[in-house]
Amino acid sequence: MAEHGFSIAIVLFPGVEELDFVGPWEVFSMAKLLGTGLDVFTLGWPEKRLTCGKGLVVEATHAWADRPPADAIIVPGGKGTRTLVNEDQFLAELRAYMADANWHVSVCTGAAILGKIGFLEGRRATTNRSGIDFVRAHAPRTEFLQDERYVQDSGVVTSAGVSAGIDMSLWLLGHLFGQDTARDTQRAMEYYPEPPYGTTR
Repeated sequence: MAEHGFSIAIVLFPGVEELDFVGPWEVFSMAKLLGTGLDVFTLGWPEKRLTCGKGLVVEATHAWADRPPADAIIVPGGKGTRTLVNEDQFLAELRAYMADANWHVSVCTGAAILGKIGFLEGRRATTNRSGIDFVRAHAPRTEFLQDERYVQDSGVVTSAGVSAGIDMSLWLLGHLFGQDTARDTQRAMEYYPEPPYGTTR
């Protein structure tokens, strides 16, 4: 069980998929409101203010240069990962930043970034099924499980696309702070998925 002072950083960048980061943000910030001893914040690359994949404009909590230490670091996905995966300075700095964290987490095609910097080497993972070829190109020595909402392999947790990041975050919250905390958070969010048209996977 995690102790008080556990911190979670969510990396933002131009073209990030909105729900990829807002979903985890909702889970962890709701848990904080319920008294869980964690802190969640966002980091903006290359600027604090940025435009997301579907046009939402946001401002990160911290500039990239001012990033505080974090126990868990989440890299979301989105079309911006296609550019981000070639940003050598960012990748080098993210690798060093994540090396000091206990948990390395991705949503959707954020797994390509984890793969590019070596954190998926020899591991099992998942990603958005529509982005699997792109991600696999940057994580060739990773076993991808395409029909899983999220996959945990030691201190690495990856999720499928968009809404799957909520499921993954609730699992991580339960793992760190206990299932009762995760259930209370899920209840407070009123997160009980019942899509009107059923599953289309």
